[in-house]
Amino acid sequence: MNTGRSAIDSCDGRTAWASFAALGIDADQERKQEEMGEETTLEARERHRRVLVTGGAGFIGSHLCERLLARGDEVVCLDNYFTGRRANIAHLLTNPAFEMLRQDVTAPISLEVDEIYNLACPASPLHYQFDPVATVRTNVQGAINVLELANRSRAKVLQASTSEVYGHPRVHPQPEDYWGYVNPIGPRACYDEGKRCAETLFFDYHRQHGVRIKVARIFNTYGPRLRSDDGRVVSNFIVQALEGRPITLFGDGSQTRSFCYVDDMIDGLMRLMDSPDEMTGPVNLGRPYEFTMLELAKLVIEASGTRSEISFEELPEDDPAQRRPDIKLARERLGWEPTIDLPQGLRKTVAYFRRLLEI
Repeated sequence: MNTGRSAIDSCDGRTAWASFAALGIDADQERKQEEMGEETTLEARERHRRVLVTGGAGFIGSHLCERLLARGDEVVCLDNYFTGRRANIAHLLTNPAFEMLRQDVTAPISLEVDEIYNLACPASPLHYQFDPVATVRTNVQGAINVLELANRSRAKVLQASTSEVYGHPRVHPQPEDYWGYVNPIGPRACYDEGKRCAETLFFDYHRQHGVRIKVARIFNTYGPRLRSDDGRVVSNFIVQALEGRPITLFGDGSQTRSFCYVDDMIDGLMRLMDSPDEMTGPVNLGRPYEFTMLELAKLVIEASGTRSEISFEELPEDDPAQRRPDIKLARERLGWEPTIDLPQGLRKTVAYFRRLLEI
């Protein structure tokens, strides 16, 4: 496969020889393959990637594992099953290209991989506030471990960050260059500040060690494989509606969120990973349309065909009043924009929960 200019000719000879030697590739053989129009070793490696997904048995992680396998990659799923579930990846276990590694991301990782998606961390307040010290450790020590692995194996690594780094935003919608307004000592700080620190580590490893990084700031995502007991708003509303219970709103229901269906989110993450190395991010990934919690509750009632009433409770501390991503960067640099609207996505998600709850 001749791609034009030789990979060796693209830099000075000493640098090229060192780079190929570090990858275990014979530079002379690489040049001969290029000259003969054959697929080079480097191209073959790029085409058949070995990918680590930390948190791979979780909601987003399990969908990502599926998509990577469908593309032809080898996938190593690392998960401690704190919030991830074996059921999410059970159908993948017989795939010879899939490997499950039960391990906490805070323990050192000894693997050889080409790419790493770091999704390991509980993402709902119910779970990340259960053990806030462990949440900080997962975010910080986990980031260090995947970055050390990336540095050793020369792998490209993507950090699944969050819209929570913006805290209570004073800018709306939130662009990537907004630094946020976060309470560093509140009950949500273990997650918010943990993710902010992880971003710092990613960029410091990039500057200091030349690690190839990508940082995605993920906004509210929903779809099949959300846990029924994780306290996130979409799963809460759907379960309450299907069980015939009142849907619980906090505050007056006027706070807003933007909801992205999981298939669109996976597409965004993979496009970011496959973007040029200089595209480090951070990049907002989310659907740029706001819905109030009251509007969401009514859409869930409609999608589920139930007659649930709506009840109101006190607003939790530090719950953001509004959240909507500015995705101009993702549109322009990744060619990415969500395609599944909220009513359509809710119908798919309600159908999943009907099967799960056997209703």
